[in-house]
Amino acid sequence: MPIELLPETPSQTAGPYVHIGLALEAAGNPPRDREIWNRLAQRDAAGEHIVLIGHVYDGNGHLVRDSFLEFWQADAAGQYIDDYNPENAFNSFGRTATTFDAGEWALHTVKPGVVNNGAGLPMAPHINVSLFARGINIHLHTRLYFEDEAEANARCPVLNLIEQPQRRETLIARRCEVEGKTAYRFDIRIQGEGETVFFDF
Repeated sequence: MPIELLPETPSQTAGPYVHIGLALEAAGNPPRDREIWNRLAQRDAAGEHIVLIGHVYDGNGHLVRDSFLEFWQADAAGQYIDDYNPENAFNSFGRTATTFDAGEWALHTVKPGVVNNGAGLPMAPHINVSLFARGINIHLHTRLYFEDEAEANARCPVLNLIEQPQRRETLIARRCEVEGKTAYRFDIRIQGEGETVFFDF
């Protein structure tokens, strides 16, 4: 009896509903069945408490209202917390999503401390960002740096790998204020003019 070979299952891009079931509730509290969310730092976490906000834009400059983002960062002392526990004052990993109405995401955390790279050189305070969105086969990796860390940014071995200074600017979050709290705006442009620098891993 001949063996019937089945054809390969076709691949498909993520979406169009990439963050349904993962998007955060507006109340600001994590649902009971979801431990990892957009608040990395509790009130008693050490360090400068900040809010990160931003939009995601496609190549035509339109808002991507259904994108999903993950963040990984050190705490204020430059240490990564490897074991996630919702009871921790700080966790190094968090998730958020853009809203369907305003197309904006938000993350509550503390400003990270300095971390050394593999060669022992200090990197400027930064947050690692992964972006998932419709039309993207493999999620994109980038970094968020802070505009008020200009001296550290100028010495950062990773930022200096980007040869064009104007391209480095796409990784800089701009300081602002949200409801009286220190905030930083970081808009991501997937393609086109002002495209965010993405890293290969």
